[in-house]
Amino acid sequence: MSEQVRIRTPRIALLPVLTLAVCTIPLASAAPWLAVLWVLPIAVGTWVLRAGVDVDADGLTVRALLGSRRLRWDEVAGLSAGPRGELSLVLRSGGSLRLPVVRARHLPLLATASGGRVPDPTPAPAEG
Repeated sequence: MSEQVRIRTPRIALLPVLTLAVCTIPLASAAPWLAVLWVLPIAVGTWVLRAGVDVDADGLTVRALLGSRRLRWDEVAGLSAGPRGELSLVLRSGGSLRLPVVRARHLPLLATASGGRVPDPTPAPAEG
């Protein structure tokens, strides 16, 4: 049985969110109705902390800013790669589901955590 793998945005991404919050202070305190500007750094910070994918041998859970979806491996037909390296699931039902934060470099992690349901694209070490 393989362990669960959590793929998330690195927490260092909270530094630009903090910078955005500091830069929001003067404008948001200029008028009471501008306090709505605080929604932007709060939403971005929440996305950094929440968005990602949890993968295990039974399936995967895709987490977005406002929701999550659990899929079993038998619901997944394959993976699709976008032009910038982002990955999407191709579902047997005919749809697709983007995997936030997951890139092609995460394929070995997905292969290990899925128990072999996702093939590992890394070449096998040469014998010799």
